[in-house]
Amino acid sequence: MAPQSQSSPDPDVDLVVVFRAGTSSDRRFLSKQEAHAAAAAAEAEYLKLLETLRNVGGMRVSGKRGQKNGQILVFVWAPPNRLSKLLQRERYTDFLRGLPVAELLTQQADSHDPSSFIDPSILSPSERLRLVYEFITSTPRDGGLGIVPGSENWSRVEGIFALHDRDFNDLWMRSWTRRQIGFGLSNTALDRLRERFGEAVALYFAFLSSYTRSLIYCAALGVSFYILHMPYNAIYSTLLVLWSISFVEVWSIRERELSIRWGSRGSFRVERRRAQYKDLDSNGLKFSWWRRDLRIFASLPIILLFAAILAALLTGIFIVEAFVTQLYTGPGALFVSFTPTLLFAALVPQVLRVYQSYARKLTNWENHAHQSTHEASLTLKTFTLSAIVAYLGLFLSAFVYMPFGEQLMVAVSRTLFLTSAVVGEHASRAADYINTTTAVKSDSMAEDTVLGRKIDLNVWANGAKTDPARLQNQMFAYTVTQSAVNTFNEVGLPYVMRKIEEYRSGTSGASKPKSRLSSPSSSSKSIVSGSSSPDQKKSSWVNGKRVVFEDEDYAGRSEREFLARVRHEAALPDYTLFEDYSEMVTQFGYVSLWSTIWPLAPVMALINNWLEMRSDAFKIATHFRRPIPIRTDSIGPWLDTLSFLAWLSALTNGALVYLFRPEHFSPPNSDESMVNSTTSSDFSASSDPTQIFHIDMNTARVALLLPTLVVALCSSHAYRLARLIVQHILERALWKGSEMANREEEAERAVKGWYLRSLGVEDVEAETKRLGEVTPISRTASEETRNSPGDSIGFWDRDEGLDEIRKALKDA
Repeated sequence: MAPQSQSSPDPDVDLVVVFRAGTSSDRRFLSKQEAHAAAAAAEAEYLKLLETLRNVGGMRVSGKRGQKNGQILVFVWAPPNRLSKLLQRERYTDFLRGLPVAELLTQQADSHDPSSFIDPSILSPSERLRLVYEFITSTPRDGGLGIVPGSENWSRVEGIFALHDRDFNDLWMRSWTRRQIGFGLSNTALDRLRERFGEAVALYFAFLSSYTRSLIYCAALGVSFYILHMPYNAIYSTLLVLWSISFVEVWSIRERELSIRWGSRGSFRVERRRAQYKDLDSNGLKFSWWRRDLRIFASLPIILLFAAILAALLTGIFIVEAFVTQLYTGPGALFVSFTPTLLFAALVPQVLRVYQSYARKLTNWENHAHQSTHEASLTLKTFTLSAIVAYLGLFLSAFVYMPFGEQLMVAVSRTLFLTSAVVGEHASRAADYINTTTAVKSDSMAEDTVLGRKIDLNVWANGAKTDPARLQNQMFAYTVTQSAVNTFNEVGLPYVMRKIEEYRSGTSGASKPKSRLSSPSSSSKSIVSGSSSPDQKKSSWVNGKRVVFEDEDYAGRSEREFLARVRHEAALPDYTLFEDYSEMVTQFGYVSLWSTIWPLAPVMALINNWLEMRSDAFKIATHFRRPIPIRTDSIGPWLDTLSFLAWLSALTNGALVYLFRPEHFSPPNSDESMVNSTTSSDFSASSDPTQIFHIDMNTARVALLLPTLVVALCSSHAYRLARLIVQHILERALWKGSEMANREEEAERAVKGWYLRSLGVEDVEAETKRLGEVTPISRTASEETRNSPGDSIGFWDRDEGLDEIRKALKDA
């Protein structure tokens, strides 16, 4: 076979299946018998994969070597006839389940020719990829091939991914700096994203765009109240809660419009079952809905246990950071201040990692039938603890540290002094015992001994005060510093990790003999064992090193470059939307729940989101595999989470406004004012940072805590009323009679009209319009009506109405 031309285009590839031919054992070397058995098992599963894709699925398939030793990349392409059948089956299923036709809504096909809706040429790239992916991964019961990565029948299939469109990615990146320089995306830009990445990714960018635009109004309010030095203001907090409610309701309408525009409205009704779903239990009985609900409730104690552990851990770190580090004045006081950060970095991620493993196991145990409900359950479990990590510090500072900080400081100080006294007493006794038993008589030695009485163990300050600007400092850290760290983790850290991995693989490869590849006659077994003949040629560049391949004579330069790019993308991780949604929803919580503390928080969120839209696009195009298109009509559990945070914002804002009202602040004395004015940052407080929050502890329980709870409860009821009003207004202002609402109705009527005409039913709507014109019927039709059967006695020929009317006129 001659090498390909230098200018030949890349082959058409829909999906790439990553197949692991090597063993998954942690041992580096296998015995000869184990290696032979592993090779035989890999060969059998690989042949089964090819047989399923080619003969059963009707796909074009070709296997190529991957970047790793023992890795095979199976390229899959769907011919037009197979794609047409898949499209026809989807249209049939959509019609039965009541979904609109996307091409009818967007006028991409001929509305008078139903056959045009099953023409594969009208499919966008994302729709084509989704059809092929769903066909490959769906269960045979749903008409698919059942090839699911990591499943019981396909243990060596590690993943399935699509290839990036480099031309589109380049244009997409350039558009962010040339055309899309604002705070949002147009419908046309979202349509292009949907055509390339599917509805799920496009819906995320639509959400990010809508949320960022809504922050403009909130940021304007925040700047106004910041300039006026009015934190904890009732007017700002009320407007903030109304903004939260309005955004959630506007977005619910917005995603409804987009789902109609993209033809995905009600897509959950046609969702395929998960391959891991078991519809029968061990006793052969059908898995009922109430069993799943019982399992969900059974997982609540475990979730609550981890939540309690995490809350206790964070509270302990908070005490160390807020009190102990302020009181300690002994040796190494500067380094002790880093103790809370070290404790957080060492313990909190470990707890979350263990919890996430249990959350995945619990979600799998719940046995969800569809992937959307499975991911929704896992999302709620995971985000619950993430929210505790995000908001518990502010909650403790606002409702514990600020009201009761001085009393807690005294209690912690007393505890530390008592502990130091006890430790000092035991240390003194130990020193006396050591000095007595070793017969140390020299006074100088006694003075220098580590355990001697001369050591001053009192390292705790007596006059430590609480920080009046702590809440503002925390808000700055969460909305500015943490956002910068997240951006680096998304954009910069993958580059660093990739370079480290390349360096490690390069140094490890230099110390090992070069891996040799097999001859064509024994490829499957040699790939498993990693052995080959030493006289074979080399063809591809991987990680800057020349790697041996035997197909040098069979591939031209363009194909080698194409395979090198595919191997690079195969090494990238899969892209998931959880981290991006979690970051934005957490930020929404910071703005809606806590920005009354520091009104500039919405401004920082707006700036961060302008960068976030571009960094997310860059991340998807560079650091991850191409997202597999997913058909969806909603952001799922994140909308419920936003609604919950909007309700919670009513409670927290009401409590904060009442708790931090002006009469609870008092100016300190001159010495304290000088200290605070030098230690408080200019950014950290919207009002005078020297103002000290002070309450009378003798009446705090009655005069402060109880009214705060009552205010929060009243705010909750006010939220419900305000939501009903806002929902009623927005539903009629933005949805009733809108273009998308009318388009949906017209599309449904058109599809049903086609179906009725296919059954031979007359177009009743056209007949109704004709009758409404009141045009005279023909003489033939009139005679047919009079001569119809069933009128043997002339009942229909005699009309007495005119006679009665004329008789009444004569009588008058």
